[in-house]
Amino acid sequence: MSPLILSLIVMGSLGLVFGLGLALASRKFAVESDPHIDEIEAVLPKVNCGACGAAGCRAFAEAVAAGKMPVNGCVPGGAAVTAQIASIMGVDADETKEREVAQVMCQGDYEHAKLRSLYDGLQDCRAAMGAAGGPKGCVYGCLRLGSCVKACPFNAIGLNEHGIPVVDESRCTGCNKCVEACPRNIIELRPVSMGVHVRCRSISKGADVRKVCTIGCIGCMKCQKTCKYDAIHVENNLARIDYSKCTNCGECAEVCPVGSIVKQGKTVIVRESIAVDKVETKTQKA
Repeated sequence: MSPLILSLIVMGSLGLVFGLGLALASRKFAVESDPHIDEIEAVLPKVNCGACGAAGCRAFAEAVAAGKMPVNGCVPGGAAVTAQIASIMGVDADETKEREVAQVMCQGDYEHAKLRSLYDGLQDCRAAMGAAGGPKGCVYGCLRLGSCVKACPFNAIGLNEHGIPVVDESRCTGCNKCVEACPRNIIELRPVSMGVHVRCRSISKGADVRKVCTIGCIGCMKCQKTCKYDAIHVENNLARIDYSKCTNCGECAEVCPVGSIVKQGKTVIVRESIAVDKVETKTQKA
């Protein structure tokens, strides 16, 4: 027998032995995957947004199957996905937390907000902010370059004709991506049922606000004095809403002299009012 043929036989035999050994080892030491993982992953939106706190949809599915994350942890999926995951895991879905959507707390468009300089650099809000704080006169307002728009994986936010981001609440999943992308922190998640918002984030004094924006909060306190539910207070020159008390009545928006408080068409929420006499007493002492 020639040396070449002998070598081929030996190598083939060794390959067969090693192959059988590996096959037996893989069967003996195999770690069985929880079938729930694949089932959960199959019902997820597959956007890998990270809003759940996991590295991606697969990681979230693994964490839920292992009991390390709740079945309602998928923010983009909402109640529908929560119900499916709960069914897979054989548990009750906790849907007590209301869906949250992004709200843009600034109206400083080209018509109402002044510019202090021109910016002709990278069309990115962080880049513009790094250039001496940005071109806008208000150092708290929207930079209008659309970083939030680019960050949204659901096409739920876009710039209007005046350059201000507008959220489509029907598309918004509350994934927080736009919030993270905004260097000015003017985008916040709020319960979808709430329809009254102070669309301003300036904490400058009223006179200084008026110099750079005609629609910014001036801290006049008219909204605070008007609210019968103690749901809005001026703190550090800015009106702030306590959404656990707000009823969507919109009376604060009606008395706001600059229009920085906006009322959307949301259902009025019935809450127990505080004593009206107490509110009137506070107003008289102010």
